[in-house]
Amino acid sequence: MPPDANTPSHFAGDLAPPAPRTPGSGMAPVLWLALGTFAIGTESFMIAPLLPDMAADLAVSPGAVGLLVTAFTLTYALTSPVLTMLTGRLDRRRLLALSMAVFAAANAVAALSSHYLGLLGARVLLAVAAGLYAPNASALAGTLVPPALRGRALAVVNGGTTVAIALGVPIGSVVGYGLGWRMTFVAVGVLAALAVAGVLVGLPRGLGAGARAAGIGERLGVLRRPAIGPSLLVTLFWAMGAYTVYTYLAPIAGATTDLPAAWVPALVLLWGVSAGVGLMLGGMGNDSLGADAVVLPSLAVLAAAFAALSACAAWLSPSAATPVVIPVVVLWGISVWSFFPAQQAKLIRLAGAEAAPVVLSLNASSMFLGFSVGAALGGATLSRVSAGAIGWAGAACECVALLLALCILPRGPARRPGS
Repeated sequence: MPPDANTPSHFAGDLAPPAPRTPGSGMAPVLWLALGTFAIGTESFMIAPLLPDMAADLAVSPGAVGLLVTAFTLTYALTSPVLTMLTGRLDRRRLLALSMAVFAAANAVAALSSHYLGLLGARVLLAVAAGLYAPNASALAGTLVPPALRGRALAVVNGGTTVAIALGVPIGSVVGYGLGWRMTFVAVGVLAALAVAGVLVGLPRGLGAGARAAGIGERLGVLRRPAIGPSLLVTLFWAMGAYTVYTYLAPIAGATTDLPAAWVPALVLLWGVSAGVGLMLGGMGNDSLGADAVVLPSLAVLAAAFAALSACAAWLSPSAATPVVIPVVVLWGISVWSFFPAQQAKLIRLAGAEAAPVVLSLNASSMFLGFSVGAALGGATLSRVSAGAIGWAGAACECVALLLALCILPRGPARRPGS
């Protein structure tokens, strides 16, 4: 049986048995880890609003520039689990610093690239570094706080991605439009360099020293553990639904409401602030109520929010829909990211402490695969049906995720909070 989430063990890395927490460790080092995920989140999503300028500068079609997004997400999804397995015996602190240093260097390459293929190669390298950093940062966060705070630590680390979507991407867009798209890569490279310094200075030396690394057989065996595979499918369909709608928020707003186009960034900002609140609520809810008590309501509310967007487009006039859509966007933001820290904590409990980095990297791969498929699904719905129908597609994905989550609920007495 995997250890219960409230037992005095740490779930970070492949540390088995876990080392005692280093004196003085706490939430401050977790914030340095979050700076790295903030840089990665900004990098992951910042290209979309800059597609026309990049296409003109590189003398390629917007569709070709769009492939840079696909290259990043697919490379991340495919390489993250493999690299996590291959680097299991490396010192976690040094590994995080090295991966973020490569990430910073790849941003410099992207900023200096004068040809499309050079930028494509840089994006692939960025994805490799990101896929190594993010799951290890999430896993390591648990060694830096008491077990009762692990949900909140996960929320803070993953909050870097949400803050990036809410603030980093809009700011990157402003920088890109004002100073050129290359400066966005420069800015993210600077953030990554700061994250390297934070990891080296802020994380305790020797973190996890002397711990045994799980073997390849043990790592691959994680997928055979009960409920791991279906749980990863829950993440996949959650991400599909989330990115089906998020990618096309602007056309959805245009088709559903009477908000001027200039107000769309404010709507994105509102969504991002709500998502940040959702992350913290999800982490605290996991710690006090348990993972299932957060995952199931989050998916149900998210499906309802997406369906409400399409219902507004179908049955309300733009002027009548606007005051409805705004609170729906708030519910969407809260529910979509309250799911994530609880889902991670549940996967850690199911897999066990020694397999935490493997299951988290698989979870990240499921998420990025879902992002890729969701963006394609949203695009197909937009071109073949309408912007107003995108919410139905997203809601369908979330309903599948909810059904899967219900099917793998534990039978018998409810587990204690944190499970």
